[in-house]
Amino acid sequence: MFRFTGAWEGYCRTAGPATIALALSLAGCATAPDPLPTPLPTPVPTESRLPPLTSRDHQRILAAFGGEYSAPNLERLGAEILERLAAASDRPEQRYRLTLLNSATINAFALPSGQIYVTRGMLALINDVSEFAAVLGHEMAHVSARHASQREDRVRTSELVAVMRARLLNDTAGAEARRAEARVSLAGFSRAQELEADAIGVALIAKAGYDPYGASRFLQSMDRNAALRGARGGEEGPDFLASHPSTPERIRQAVLSARQFTAPDGRPRDSERFLRAVEGITFAEDPRQGVVRGRTFIHPRLGFTVTAPEGFTLENSRSAVTGLGPNDMAIRLDVVRVPASQSLTTYLASGWIDGLAEDTVEQVNVNGFQGATAVARGSDWSFRIMVIRFGSEVYRLIYAARDLSGEVDGSFRASMNSFRRLTSEEAAIRPLRVRVLRAGEGDTVETFARRMQVPDRAEERFRALNGLGPTDQPRGGELVKYVAE
Repeated sequence: MFRFTGAWEGYCRTAGPATIALALSLAGCATAPDPLPTPLPTPVPTESRLPPLTSRDHQRILAAFGGEYSAPNLERLGAEILERLAAASDRPEQRYRLTLLNSATINAFALPSGQIYVTRGMLALINDVSEFAAVLGHEMAHVSARHASQREDRVRTSELVAVMRARLLNDTAGAEARRAEARVSLAGFSRAQELEADAIGVALIAKAGYDPYGASRFLQSMDRNAALRGARGGEEGPDFLASHPSTPERIRQAVLSARQFTAPDGRPRDSERFLRAVEGITFAEDPRQGVVRGRTFIHPRLGFTVTAPEGFTLENSRSAVTGLGPNDMAIRLDVVRVPASQSLTTYLASGWIDGLAEDTVEQVNVNGFQGATAVARGSDWSFRIMVIRFGSEVYRLIYAARDLSGEVDGSFRASMNSFRRLTSEEAAIRPLRVRVLRAGEGDTVETFARRMQVPDRAEERFRALNGLGPTDQPRGGELVKYVAE
């Protein structure tokens, strides 16, 4: 969701080149109104229905996750599920409200007020009503068990102890050690909370009449999607893994919890209703926030495109486009505000990045736009940096390599020179969407993979999207999801 903020500016001033390279490597961490067949009433904006004390948090969440996503069919289904789950809960007086977020990340969370958020990226992985109920029931469990409040209390307590130790005992080192211990404690606390929320959620959806195995099915889909993205031990990074129980552990616990209520396939899943509701939602990036196509980044609204060197894989986030390449190479594209009166060569040498070799600073012209480039070097990493003035903004391309050889630097410069204005035809890019189709008797994963408009691994992506295991095949007569314009 590349929105181009200058947040990295202050970071670069204080971080060494090796730290910057690490940030480039770990930048992929995780975890739109759509056309409908018939016009529907415009929903009341969520913020107008929230109590004043939660409105600020709500706005911050919307800003961080691409804004509110309009999908009335899913919103109505979600509201129905929440009402049914609340009636079956131990706190039927607690009100819950659902907001869908315009983000391709796979996430769901809740505020203590009962406001629940689910990204469209997560919705794309859900395959039936019971799985949707499992996601919502899990977040309701966090609210009813007061997990957010408990975590906030622990954070405040640990910070208070650290501050008092530093002030009263003049023990700054001990205070920092206390903070480190608190972080470890909170990580374990979070794991316990997740497992507790899983158990409460399974019991809740079973009591409300949904299939309790929906939780384990969805967790399996999450696990397959994580494996597809290489997230485990890679993109997610150690902090994520330290604060969440592994998905296989959660799957086992969810199955054990479900067995207390019914045998597998003992209740209807209602997959057709959910799939009809999810049909047409935006998949992956919203073109209004920029899209990645192979190793090319395209931003139709801002009107430019740039292509990474061969072998790079790009990822678009709210603050930057980042990418990893062969031999530990990395790339970052972001934006900063530079006064029109300041030359780009002066900006390059203004001290926002360590290790800049001033004798390498040079003025360049990139497809008719003013630019400047230079090299920065550290003990382990070297960087090719380009800044280019495009409209009223200045965009920064930062390439990192352990060995900035002539060949590597040449590939970086070629990528720099690919920065250009989009043609009107290129700017008319259409979003990818979740499409739904009924499988025929002869259809297989392979036949649907040919319909998938994805850059690679179409069969694996189709399996992850539909919750299919390595040997499973779509059943004739059942609805399945695929990705296409």
